[in-house]
Amino acid sequence: MSIPKEPRQLMINLMYLVLTALLALNISAEVMNAFFTLNKGITQSNNIVENTNQTLLANIQKQADAYKNEQNDKYLAAAKDVKKTADDFYQYVENLKGELFDAAGGPSESDPEKPKRIKDKDVTTRLLVGLENQPGKGFDLENKISETRAKFEELVNKDPAVLAAMPLSLDEEAVKKSDKKNWVEYNFLQMPVAAVFPILTKIQNDARASSTTALNYLLGKVAGEDIKFDAFEPVVSASKGYVIRGEKYSADVFLSAYSTSAGDNTRISVNGANLPVENGKATYEATTSGIGTKKYTVKIDVVNPLTNETKSYSKEFEYEVGERSVAVSAEKMNVFYIGVDNPVAVSAAGISSNELSVSISGGGGSIKKVGSSNYIVNVTTPGECRVNVSGGGLRDSKPFRVKRIPDPIARLSKSSGGAMGNGEFKAQGGVGAFLDNFDFDATCTIQGFTLVYVASRQDPVEVINAGARYNDASSRLVQRAKPGDIYYFDDVKARCPGDNVGRPINSMVFKIK
Repeated sequence: MSIPKEPRQLMINLMYLVLTALLALNISAEVMNAFFTLNKGITQSNNIVENTNQTLLANIQKQADAYKNEQNDKYLAAAKDVKKTADDFYQYVENLKGELFDAAGGPSESDPEKPKRIKDKDVTTRLLVGLENQPGKGFDLENKISETRAKFEELVNKDPAVLAAMPLSLDEEAVKKSDKKNWVEYNFLQMPVAAVFPILTKIQNDARASSTTALNYLLGKVAGEDIKFDAFEPVVSASKGYVIRGEKYSADVFLSAYSTSAGDNTRISVNGANLPVENGKATYEATTSGIGTKKYTVKIDVVNPLTNETKSYSKEFEYEVGERSVAVSAEKMNVFYIGVDNPVAVSAAGISSNELSVSISGGGGSIKKVGSSNYIVNVTTPGECRVNVSGGGLRDSKPFRVKRIPDPIARLSKSSGGAMGNGEFKAQGGVGAFLDNFDFDATCTIQGFTLVYVASRQDPVEVINAGARYNDASSRLVQRAKPGDIYYFDDVKARCPGDNVGRPINSMVFKIK
C-alpha cells in the first residue's frame, strides 16, 4: 500500500497492522493450546491402556499359577518381559519430553503445565533433529522404536497376526513419499514445540497398545491353546449348588481334562463308597435333609495303562441346602443401562413364576413382563435401583447399579488414530462413534468436533465441525491432505441413548502417508 503523508493516517495504518498481527498471534495461540488439550486426551488414553495391561499380566500370572508347567512358566516370563519393555520405552520417551519441556523455557507463568515457548520451532529442531555433524535425540528415539518393536516381535514368536496388530513402527513408506531425508526430519524438523508433545505421547500410546496385543497373545497361550493332559484334578459339576430341603442333590463327578475312555483306568469314590464309572465320569446322588453346608470327599484313582502305576487324587467339595429363595439376574450385564432395554430373568426356587409379583424402585425405573420368567427394565437416573419380588410366602429385593451407556470410541473408518493412506483419508465422509464390547443394541451419534490441520512448515488451521459428517470447511481441509500432513480431531462429542446432552470422548491424531 502507498505510504500516507499525514502523520494521523500513518498512525492509523500502523495501528491496523499491529491489530492484524495481534489477531493472528491470538488465533495461533489458541491452536497451540489445542495441541496440549489433545496431548492431555492421549495421556488419559495411555492410562486406560496401562490399566488394561496390568489386568492382562495379572490374568496371565493367575493362569500360570493354576496350571503350573514349564511351557506356562515360559509364557509368564515373556509376559513380564513385554510389560517391562513397554514400561522402559514409555519412561524413555517421558524423559525426552521432559528435556523438550526444559529446552522450551520450562514452565509458563500462566500455565505451569505448558512450556514458555510453545511456538518455537528451532528448539525441537536443535534437540531432536540436531545441528550439522551433531545428530539430535530424535535418532536415538528412532533406534529405540526399532529395538522395542523387535523385542515385542521376539516375545510373540513373530506371529504374523500379532505383528500386524502392533501399531508401534516406523512409517518408512511415508518418509519415502515426502521431501524429508529421514524419519526424524519427517516428524520433527521445524515443528512447533506444542505439536511435538502429542506426537511423542502418541508414540508412547503405540508402545503400550503394542504390549496389549502381545499380552493378549500370551494370555491365549497360557490359558490353554495348546492343551496337554499332564495334570489331573477332581471336578464336580452339579445341576445346582443350592437345593430346597427334601430335594435330591445330584452332581457329575469326573476327572478334568481326561478322555471318555478313562472309565477302564479310573476308580471314583465319594466318602469311601465306590461309584460306577462310565465314559470317564460318575454320578453322585444324596438326599438332603437339614439346612446348611454339606461336605463330601472325592477320591479318584488313575491307573497308567503303560506302567500300571496308580496315582490318587483327593479333594473335598461342598454344597448348600437352604429354604426357598429368589434369583434375579440381568441377562446381559450385572448393571442396568440408561436408554436401552435391560433384560432380566426372575425365578424363585419352589415357586411358580405365575405366583410371583415383580416391581422396581429407584433409578427412575419401570419393568414389564415379556415371558414366563423374563422381564425388561428401563431406567432413567444413574445410581441404584432395586428389583422387588414377592409371592408364595416369599418377599425379597435385589440391588442393581444404574449407569449411563459407556463412552463410545470415535473412529475414521476402523481407525482411531495413527498413519492412514492419503486416498483412504480423503474417502471418509466424517467421524463415527462405536460402542465396543457393549452387548446392547444401542447407537451413539457424533455431535461435533474440532479439526486441526497441520501441514509441514505451515501454521495449523482449525475449523469447528457440527455433526458427524464433514461440513464444507472440514471437507476442504481434508481434501488438502498429502503425505506428511497431520490432522487432529479434538473436542469430539457424542450423544448416546439416554443422554440429555453430548459427552466428550476420545481425540484422534492421523498422519497422512
